[in-house]
Amino acid sequence: MTIHSESPADLARLRIDRDAAPRRRWVPWAIVAVVCAAAAAAYPRARAYVAARQAPEVEIARATQIVPTAGGAAALPVLVATGYVVARHSSDVGVKIGGRLARLRFEEGTRVRKGEVIAEIEHADIDAQLEAARRAVAEADAQLAQAVAARDEDVRNLDRQRQLMKEGITTAASLTGAEAAAAVSAARVKSAEAAIASAKARVRVAEEALENANVRAPFDGVVIKKRAEVGETVSPFGVAGQATREGGAIATIADLSELEVQTEVSENSVAKLTPAMPAEVKLQAYQDRPYRGRLRQIFPSADRAKSIVEVRVSILGADPHVKPEMSASVTFEEKAERDRTAAGSRSGADEMSNASASGAIQRPIVLVPKRALTETAGRPHVWIVYSGTATRRPVTLGAERIDQVEVRSGVVPGDAVIVNPPATLTDRGVVRVKGT
Repeated sequence: MTIHSESPADLARLRIDRDAAPRRRWVPWAIVAVVCAAAAAAYPRARAYVAARQAPEVEIARATQIVPTAGGAAALPVLVATGYVVARHSSDVGVKIGGRLARLRFEEGTRVRKGEVIAEIEHADIDAQLEAARRAVAEADAQLAQAVAARDEDVRNLDRQRQLMKEGITTAASLTGAEAAAAVSAARVKSAEAAIASAKARVRVAEEALENANVRAPFDGVVIKKRAEVGETVSPFGVAGQATREGGAIATIADLSELEVQTEVSENSVAKLTPAMPAEVKLQAYQDRPYRGRLRQIFPSADRAKSIVEVRVSILGADPHVKPEMSASVTFEEKAERDRTAAGSRSGADEMSNASASGAIQRPIVLVPKRALTETAGRPHVWIVYSGTATRRPVTLGAERIDQVEVRSGVVPGDAVIVNPPATLTDRGVVRVKGT
């Protein structure tokens, strides 16, 4: 076995250096303490963050309020329908005769007056027919003049023959010949007069054909669609080679002073509509620009296949933003009844005096979506979100209004109610609002 011996130099290195600075053994423990304190401080926030991320996500809607005007009533929605803007007076203007379009005097947006010529069809052949008819009239006039002159001469000759017959100078045969000649001349005059009438009739036919070559505006309006171009061959049955232009229409003219919404209502909802019912019209293009409307017509016939009835709603005060064929929604409204309040044991006289003094009291109407309602033990309630927590609140309900319901108590305007509340909600529980 080999034994190693330490050298004096090695033993010298083992001496304690008492001049060296002491080691700081407390530093690691201080670091550990700081980390633990930070973790303890962050734990509640981390726990709250995790709880918030695990909370059910909900969608909210604001409770709205309708305040009746003084002396009036609030307009409550009862039915919503969609449709398109149309002009009450609109016409596809076509031609009466076939031919090639020689001239168009309009473009889209052109304003036209009733009776104004907006297009012409080539009519050189009609011009020639009219000229021929007029010359035929002149010729018939000349023939009539000749026939009248011959008749007058034959009448005078007949008078002479009758006088000579009285004097015994002429024969009966001469008198008979004079009478026959006068009769023939009279017939020729009638024939010439008939020829003149016929020639004048042909003139009128040619003039009417020439007029039919003009296309006139049926009423004051605006051209909203141009359907043909110069050089196209058109006919009363359509434009050659253009199957979409039925009826020979070359333009669509509309009276933009009377616009309305053409919409459809299901048979089950027609009973909710009343004559001249007020409505609110909103264009798809301008949702922030509502227009007042009024129910003008409920069509007398329904669509058996679709179980719908067509309805027309006049747009009151339409401006240039409203254009035909725009998509629009119509909210039909009814007036809310005035609520009169009276004490439980107040006499009829007291009630009358109070009503005369203060008038009908207008009760504000609060509405929430139907989808916000839930029931517990047959009692309705809603969930209100405030500061990230959900609170269940019992409510007293009133009348239903399309997809909303009137809340008489339990909710105030502006409350954030949860729509389609999930089953995992708990009272005073944390929730996450979509979009936030």
